[in-house]
Amino acid sequence: MPKNETGPELTVDGAIATIRFRNPDYANRLSPNDLLTLRDYISVVNQSKEVLVLRFVGEGKYFCSGYDISSLAATSAPSSLFFGKIIDLIESARPVTIAAINGGAYGGGTDICLACDFRIGVPAANMFMPAAKLGLHFYPGGMARYISRLGLNQAKRLFLTAEKIEAEEMLRIGFLTEIVEDDQLAARLDELSQLLAGMAPISLLGIKKHLNLIAKAQVEAQDIEEGVRLSESSSDILEGALAWKEKRLPQFKGI
Repeated sequence: MPKNETGPELTVDGAIATIRFRNPDYANRLSPNDLLTLRDYISVVNQSKEVLVLRFVGEGKYFCSGYDISSLAATSAPSSLFFGKIIDLIESARPVTIAAINGGAYGGGTDICLACDFRIGVPAANMFMPAAKLGLHFYPGGMARYISRLGLNQAKRLFLTAEKIEAEEMLRIGFLTEIVEDDQLAARLDELSQLLAGMAPISLLGIKKHLNLIAKAQVEAQDIEEGVRLSESSSDILEGALAWKEKRLPQFKGI
């Protein structure tokens, strides 16, 4: 548990882990200490073989407003480059990741969303990227994610104009993967989490990893081929085929 009661909180329930942003009075912005906490949490879930899904949720009416840039005034505070390295860890996290976007996502908070594999929003969701308006150059991983997820034209539009967009436009350009009503967000998050947690771990995690790498033009063919052979020799593929034949849910073991 974090010492700071408003800092991020990690909970784990079987195959599903959740990181909750708990600073709603300040739009769930993240301090340098919060970033260290996130780094530790990512390490925990990466080392927990039973965890297959990692969700990010925000308390209050905001999802996350990114890095607390007021901390940059302190000589001891890390650069926003450090924030970017933490988001890189979210993107490369072992489990499949979901952002439950309950409201506003601003600045680096938008990058947390884009680092996740799925992004569920509500009609009240909105986002903007104020970096250029604030005089802050954005870090490399975040710009790469904007381009790979949204395309160059949308990345330029959002970065260079600092335009605020609403949920339907977020869905149209691919920032959101789906929109649900506010009172259905928790249920849809659980439904998707359970669906993902029921997949065969070897293929689920391997495919997630390599789709993200391929999006960066990194095709690690040998590693992919090893994953194919591992899945083909696993007990899970036999269970998957049997469950398909018997018209039941498979019981995968990850071996």
